[in-house]
Amino acid sequence: MHTSLTLIVIVVILAVFFDFINGFHDTANAIATTVSTKALPPKIAVGLAAIMNFIGALTFTGVAKTIGGKIADPAKLEYGVLIVMAALLASIFWNLITWWYGIPSSSSHALVGSIVGAVMAAAGTSPINWGGFSEIFKALIISPIIALIAGYLLMILIYAIFRRVATPPSKINRRFRYFQILTAALQSFTHGTNDAQKAMGIIVFALVAADLQSDPGHIPFWVQLICAISMGLGTSVGGWKIIKTVGGKITKIEPINGATADLTSSSIIFTFTQLGLPVSSTHVISSAIMGVGAAKRLKSVNWGVAKRIVITWFITLPISVLISALIYFLLHLFV
Repeated sequence: MHTSLTLIVIVVILAVFFDFINGFHDTANAIATTVSTKALPPKIAVGLAAIMNFIGALTFTGVAKTIGGKIADPAKLEYGVLIVMAALLASIFWNLITWWYGIPSSSSHALVGSIVGAVMAAAGTSPINWGGFSEIFKALIISPIIALIAGYLLMILIYAIFRRVATPPSKINRRFRYFQILTAALQSFTHGTNDAQKAMGIIVFALVAADLQSDPGHIPFWVQLICAISMGLGTSVGGWKIIKTVGGKITKIEPINGATADLTSSSIIFTFTQLGLPVSSTHVISSAIMGVGAAKRLKSVNWGVAKRIVITWFITLPISVLISALIYFLLHLFV
């Protein structure tokens, strides 16, 4: 397929827009607990998240390489650029729908599912690297389970430590409120190291498919830079609807459990980033919040909201596959 420069430019613009949406869609993940405990005013918290997201996005490239080459080989796809365009449009559509209803869904699930759906629509199942997809899928599924368990255990440990301290609970919480500023910064940094790279990977996928680049493992600096900027700008806009859900509707957040949830989730996200595996920061952070809430008492978690979030997690990937396949067929007819 002859790929015009115009199509490549459109793909890059869509990828940047996806990262921008990902920024404001997932701002809640980084700062919801900090805002809900009033550790930082909302605008300052969003500003901190934007800066740390930007820095994190420029720091690593392992996840971008995984997205760019492990799901399918872009060099072997005849309509690779249309596949990327369909995947981005489907991901953007789903992110906007879930943002509008204040549901913390997974941008990662949406993008991975959309790539698979568009590839299947264009060339069937044979071009998909099922081994690579399986590795990514396992990381997406396992990471929130680890976050739930780790958040629960770490919260139990911290409660046990501070029960032996004579310091009044109000004073302990006040100290943890200051600590939350650090954990929010760490959370935002790790979010940038993982989430911003997904758009980088999809741009490289398109460049290789269009014969403008030969190595899917090479992430040009200009790709890193524009994705980092768009993620930072998107974060600065803020996703207030999701902040309300993550920051208060799952469980009552206090500085001590907010800091614990942030520390748990940022550690897990960063570990998977080091392994070059994409995870859903939404899943990981929401699960960590459920874990620390359950450590206080099971009834303190609003399991109705938790159930709604989990259902969205499960349906995102198959819905993204279907939406992306439909969009690909429409693009193939008219482009």
